Amino acid sequence: SFYEELVSHGILQPLTAPVEGMVLREGSRNYVAPQGISSVVKYYLEQSDADVSYGQHITHISLRDGRWEVSRKAGPPEQFDVVILTMPVPQILQLRGDIVNIINESQKQQLESVSYSSRYALGLFYEAGTRIAVPWAAQYITDNPCIRFISIDNKKRNIESPEIGPSVVVHTTVTFGSEHLDSDPAEVQQIILSHLQRIVPSLPKPSSIKCQRWRYSQVTRAVPNCPGQMILHTQPLLICGGDGFTRSNFDGCIESAMSLAEAVKPCL
Repeated sequence: SFYEELVSHGILQPLTAPVEGMVLREGSRNYVAPQGISSVVKYYLEQSDADVSYGQHITHISLRDGRWEVSRKAGPPEQFDVVILTMPVPQILQLRGDIVNIINESQKQQLESVSYSSRYALGLFYEAGTRIAVPWAAQYITDNPCIRFISIDNKKRNIESPEIGPSVVVHTTVTFGSEHLDSDPAEVQQIILSHLQRIVPSLPKPSSIKCQRWRYSQVTRAVPNCPGQMILHTQPLLICGGDGFTRSNFDGCIESAMSLAEAVKPCL
């Protein structure tokens, strides 16, 4: 039902562009988000009528008079009746305040067992009208120590247009990502570009480039038994969830969201 709703509103479309080297699992279907994956999040936020505040770096969570006091790097602390944490699991364990003692030893062990792969993503952006002469929309690379995936993103999303400049997205291998996790991003960018030049020598010079370190890319080991969520404190409710409690694909995110919603309902 989630897919049907998103497809009916044009947020998702079935993947029709050619992707070389993709492993097709029996019974699975693949989709693209023409306006980017953030459009899925924006769609649900609009449905919720939630008042959203972006760019808040949470540092402490503590109990104050039967409510949660949440402190952040900038600005005064705020109090809430319910707190739901969906950031990567290692970042939950980095929070300070009463939460440190509220997480019991068994939960702490389960949370500490979660692991993620790390990688870099490189974006190359071109002026409108630039032609990228390759026969595929995306390609999985199996024989390169640096690059795992290349996508001509507007072609993959099926939004090719003379008015929109094409863009290329490159994902590194997990091994390369972990080996260069704390390297200078400018140096990493040059390494990726040199490998990309060898794989796609016909690639034109981009007008701009962005190199993104992706410390928590995909969950390689989720919370044992994949429960979807974990209640850290019942009254007031403090609960965590996300792909670290299921798996790193859209189905996994939906499963965790449903599980979280069921747990939060009695508090509303």
